Formats: sequence, C-alpha cells, structure tokens
Amino acid sequence: MSSPDTEELATTPPPADGPKAPESGRFWRGLTGSLAAGMVVLAVCVLAIAGICLLTGAPGPGPLMLVGHPVAAVLALLAQRVADTRNGRVAGFAGLGVVVSVTAALSLFWWS
Repeated sequence: MSSPDTEELATTPPPADGPKAPESGRFWRGLTGSLAAGMVVLAVCVLAIAGICLLTGAPGPGPLMLVGHPVAAVLALLAQRVADTRNGRVAGFAGLGVVVSVTAALSLFWWS
C-alpha cells in the first residue's frame, strides 16, 4: 500500500546540482592559483619592506621592483580569474598567463 508521499517521490526526478566543473583541470587551476596567490604575497612583502626601509633610512628595493611586483601580481590575479571562470583552451591559456607573469617577475627581479 502506498501513500501520496511515496508516489510523489517515485515520480519526481532528483534535483539537479547544476553544472559540475571538469576534474581534468583541477591540478592546473590549483597550481596556477597558488602561483598567483604567492605573487600577491611577494608583492605585499616587497612593499612592506620598502616602507620599513623608508622609515629606517636603509637602502631598499628600487622603484622598478616597487612597480613591477604589484603589476605582476595584478596580471596573475586577472589571468587566474579567467582560468577559474572559463573551461577548455581559454582556461589553459589563462593559466599559462599566470605562469608567464610569475616567471617573468621572478626572473627579472630575483634570479638576475
């Protein structure tokens, strides 16, 4: 014997959870997100050290470093936002943009 509640459950499809993100790009998005976040932390540290050096009179980072790090961080964050919101090749190329931005900043300011 069935009740009206069980008949409704039997005929009603389960609710859809919405579109699922593909699992294939999960590692790549995590890697590029970590690189973008690390670039932001590095930019904040460089600016903080420049402020400390300004207050103490010690020599600090030059103007190129003070401009280059925040610019690289903003570029990396914008590219990461595209990588997180899009799928397919666009997301892959946006992640590549994050890697290029971070690599350029590190090679120009730290590894030279």
